[in-house]
This record gives sequence, structure tokens and C-alpha cells, in this order.
Amino acid sequence: MLTFNGSFFMPSVFTLVGIPGLESVQCWIGIPFCTMYVIAVIGNSLILVIIKKENSLHIPMYIFLAMLAATDMALSTCILPKMLGIFWFHWPEISFDACLLQMGLVHSFQGTESGVLLAMALDRYVAICNPLRHATVFSQKLLTHLGVGVTMRSAILSLPSLLLIKCRLKLYQTTVISHSYCEHMAVVKLAAEDIRVNKIYGLFVAFAILGFDIIFITMSYVRIFVTVFQLPQKEARVKAFNTCVAHICVFLPFYLLAFFSFFTHRFGSHIPPYVHILLSNLYLLVPPFLNPIVYGVKTKEIRRHVWKMFVSSPNS
Repeated sequence: MLTFNGSFFMPSVFTLVGIPGLESVQCWIGIPFCTMYVIAVIGNSLILVIIKKENSLHIPMYIFLAMLAATDMALSTCILPKMLGIFWFHWPEISFDACLLQMGLVHSFQGTESGVLLAMALDRYVAICNPLRHATVFSQKLLTHLGVGVTMRSAILSLPSLLLIKCRLKLYQTTVISHSYCEHMAVVKLAAEDIRVNKIYGLFVAFAILGFDIIFITMSYVRIFVTVFQLPQKEARVKAFNTCVAHICVFLPFYLLAFFSFFTHRFGSHIPPYVHILLSNLYLLVPPFLNPIVYGVKTKEIRRHVWKMFVSSPNS
């Protein structure tokens, strides 16, 4: 590794600290993190198997749920194995290219998850506000286009962030990343060069994906609530609202943790680093852990098929 006036020139390896200030207890923090990851993988795998196996669940709501489950598993798998390597086995090194790959995958899957949550909100909007057109609007062709679209959008918008780091930033003040995974701003802040372009593009991507999606999700639910409260029968209002509860319980923690993590990394200099890093980790681990539990509890069809899979006898 070359050095120039105390700076590192195009380092080949970075060192991930883990959780700054909590290094002595990281081995214990790894236990609940690992537990959440195992539950997330098992729960989301069950959802995928059930939806694939049951033809009655091959409808937009459950196809979007399958997309969400697959994205959740991929997102948590991008960070957890390396994180546990830091916490339990003291393997903090990561190559420059592997760091960029992890960064690209994490931000791509974050954007994909946000896009899937938006698609689920639009599905609920059409199902409740215009039920007679739901089957026509959400055709198989549209579902395919939405799946490809949200995946390509996040990948295309994330790629320039990696190229700006790879091509523009050559000198680094240090190779020690005060984080437990390769987060965009955590890496950019190591540079000994002008990083304004990187910061501006990072803000643009965040608002182009998360900002855009949360605005349209909010607008969808405003229309949904207006329509629900105009229904004449209380039973109809309760039934319509119950179809949205699981989705609300899923997207609220995702966006709250996302925006807290995003803004504290840029403007929260007064917040202790370990608080930010812990919440940043939970932002990537809690939704994949929580989503299958929420949908398993709140969705009757998923709950019934899980019960049938594990409790019913083969001959029943």
C-alpha cells in the first residue's frame, strides 16, 4: 500500500471497526444479531416456499410479498456474515473491491425493498379504491415490469456512487472504517480529497428512491383511508383496513430507521457513533426479521398454510 504525505494512495484493503466504542461487547451483540438473521432466513424462506407451492396465492399481493422476502434475505446476507466475522472471529479486513461490492449490493437491495413496498401500497390502493379494475390493472405483464423496474432502478442509481469512489477518490486519510459494513458515507469520509460530488450524489439517490417512494406511499394511504372511512358498514371498514395493517407495520420501521440512519450520518455529529452504527445495523436487520413475523401473524392465508405445513398430518 503506497503512502503520500501521510495519506494512503489507492488502498487495497480497508479495516472495519465494527461498532466504535462497543468493541469489548461486540461478541455479545453478535448473538441477537445472529438470532435475528436466522429467524429472517427461515421466516422468509417459508414465505417463499408457501407462495410458490400454493397456486391460490399467485396473486399480486403475495407475489409482491415473495419479492419482499427474497430482497430481505439478500439484504441481510450482504452484511451479517462479515459482521459476525468482525464480532466473533476478529476478521476486520476487507479488500477495496469487496467493500465496493458490498456497498453496491446493500444500497441496491435497499432501493429494491423500497420499490417493492411502494408497489404493495399501490396494490392496496387499487384493491380498495377501485376493486373492479384491480385484476385488469395488476396483470402478469405489469407485475413483471414492476419487479424488473424496481430492481433496475436501484442498481442503476447505485452504480455511479461506486464509480465516483473508484475513479475520483485516490487518497485516503485512513483505511479504518468506523462502521460494521461498507456504508457509502462511512467510506467517502475517509478520503483526503474533495467529496462534495459524492455527498451531493448520495443525497440525490436517497431522495430519488426513498423520498419518491415514501411520498407516493403516503399519498396512496391518504386515499385509502378516505375511501375506507366513507364505507357505510363498520364491518366493511374493518375488513378493508385489516388488509393494510401488515403493510403499514412493515414500511413504517423501514423508512423511520432509513431516514434516521441517513440524516445522522450526514448531520448528526452530536450523536454518539455507537448509537448511529447500532441503528444503521438494525435498519438492515430488523425489517427482514420482522416482515415474515408480521405477515405470518396478520395474514390469514399465510398463517393457515404455515399451520397446515407443520401441524396437519399428511393424511389430513
